[in-house]
Amino acid sequence: MTTQIVLVPGFWLGEWAWEAVARSLSGQGYAVDALTLPGQGVEDPNRAVVTPQDQADSIVAALDPAADRRVLAVHSGAAIPGTLVIDQRPELVDHMVWVDTAPSADGAAMDADFAGEVLLLEDRYEDELAEGAMRDLTEDQLATFRSRAVPTPGRVVSTPVRLTNDARHDVPATVICSSFPSEDFRSYAEQGVPFLRALPDYRALGYVDLPTGHWPMWSRPEDLAQVLAAAAG
Repeated sequence: MTTQIVLVPGFWLGEWAWEAVARSLSGQGYAVDALTLPGQGVEDPNRAVVTPQDQADSIVAALDPAADRRVLAVHSGAAIPGTLVIDQRPELVDHMVWVDTAPSADGAAMDADFAGEVLLLEDRYEDELAEGAMRDLTEDQLATFRSRAVPTPGRVVSTPVRLTNDARHDVPATVICSSFPSEDFRSYAEQGVPFLRALPDYRALGYVDLPTGHWPMWSRPEDLAQVLAAAAG
């Protein structure tokens, strides 16, 4: 039986961000594919024009229809194309994992008012704001993050997603809560906080607490790998 786990990094990151997690999962016998999304490579001449649909298409292309089971794990801003994937091709995903993130709602954008061609790491995470999100990262990890971060395509940040398929709500899913507890995820979702307001619509959803900062693939890679393995069955 072949179980494929596709790992999709969030803003500013490429496949390198998943190295420790991918190594652990591969060692457990899973077929692992870590992606660098369009517009998020080190040198990408099309960065300024890449759209969420372009990124969703690249995820669909990575999902192996011949696999017996496919798990799609998306981190942070990768929830945008990840939601498009399960809206457009729900049959390709047997289990969805939202790593410190949540599915997008129809008509929502990460930041509809963003007007730049690209979003830089330093534009979003100033030193005084980064302490909580970057909790548990070592100085070496922070230095690597800052040195390897690439600009995120502006259209991915600002383009609203259009969702039409109710079947996405039936894809079994796990929300890994690392920046704040699952109790807060649920509470904020029920209150209609924009970033989480789509969660109550999902009918096969579970939560796992993995307390750390926003990048558990670096701060708790083995623990994150075990949660992904559990989702893979």
